[in-house]
Amino acid sequence: MEGISLILAIVVITALAFDFTNGFHDTANAMATTISTGALKPKIAVAMSAVLNLVGAFLSVEVANTISKGLVDESGIRPEVIFAALVGAILWNLLTWLVGLPSSSSHALMGGLIGATVASAGFGAVHGDVLVTKVLIPAIAAPLVAGIAAMIATRLTYTLGKKADGQASAKGYRAGQIASAGLVSLAHGTNDAQKTMGIITLALVAGGTLAPDSDPPMWVILSAGIAIALGTYLGGWRIIRTMGKGLTDLQPQQGFAAQTSAATVILASSHLGFSLSTTHSVSGAVMGAGLGRKGGVVRWSTATRMFVAWGLTLPAAALVGALAEWVTNFGDWGTALVAVFLVTSSFAIWKISRREIVDHTNVNDVDDTDDAESPGVVTTAMAAVTPPPTAAVAEELAATIPAPAGATDPDPKPTQAAV
Repeated sequence: MEGISLILAIVVITALAFDFTNGFHDTANAMATTISTGALKPKIAVAMSAVLNLVGAFLSVEVANTISKGLVDESGIRPEVIFAALVGAILWNLLTWLVGLPSSSSHALMGGLIGATVASAGFGAVHGDVLVTKVLIPAIAAPLVAGIAAMIATRLTYTLGKKADGQASAKGYRAGQIASAGLVSLAHGTNDAQKTMGIITLALVAGGTLAPDSDPPMWVILSAGIAIALGTYLGGWRIIRTMGKGLTDLQPQQGFAAQTSAATVILASSHLGFSLSTTHSVSGAVMGAGLGRKGGVVRWSTATRMFVAWGLTLPAAALVGALAEWVTNFGDWGTALVAVFLVTSSFAIWKISRREIVDHTNVNDVDDTDDAESPGVVTTAMAAVTPPPTAAVAEELAATIPAPAGATDPDPKPTQAAV
């Protein structure tokens, strides 16, 4: 780390802070369905995810190179621009975590970087072709592909397992779900930790510490992996609750199908260098799994709020990044002012979150009103074209539905008094 100036040190520390928020913000992507179906205890789940995130950080640097070399023009970037970009990304991550919405940390980082770059060097410094092909198109395609794959996989698992013993089948799917959740965690480390690697590498190039087109140094890879692993272990319980219980109610078969589909999409995108949102992929897979089970309901009010957050992520983070960059142009005191604003805002968000604590003890608790939502147009349409369930599946579904209040047994057994 020889030759790193004070501003570069600040950027590196801020980037690792973003990586930490990325970890706890996106823990839900890997472990929400595993926790909601009871396949793993919450604390064990996040510990396993943290370890695999760290391992995944060492598997590839393709996504890091997309950010450090492809998205913006390296020659027109100052370290202060990277700092401003990170401010926008961190604040958006914290705000969406506070309200429990699974938004994209990746797009928050991209938005902050684009906004700060435009404020500093103009629109010409942003490579529009890379933005479209490796960020925007995957953002739309990933949830659709993962959702369709999960829906098909869910129907297939129920069809293949219709003659299997219910309890033995559930145990088998829980084991498979643990394995697939581990794969998602590995994929998350491979994809998301690289984004911080890329942003730190870009800052080092901008500060003259690294030559242009350099790959991330080993210390950058290691520190980014550790930061995201620590954040993952902390556990973003608010978003885990939304992903695991707020979108739909999942059974082990659905959890396995959703996790496997999402992991496949994420790992393929990492190999191709696409800066994919793991949140988009896993959310799409969870909704697809919900639609794939006969009688499954997707809570579209929650999904709609999530879609709105997705649409706002890039522009909101870009706006904050641009404003932060404008303030840093006033010199050292401007950079200090932005840093104070970031710390103060982060503390205020954390303080507000303490009013209603969500942790591993109550992460699976949901409001009764959430279960009262009607299926909606999409779920109804899917149900209309879905074949009726087999007897085994029907019995399994019936066992999960409580009897209406005041209902009586149609064939009651005689009581002792009646005898």
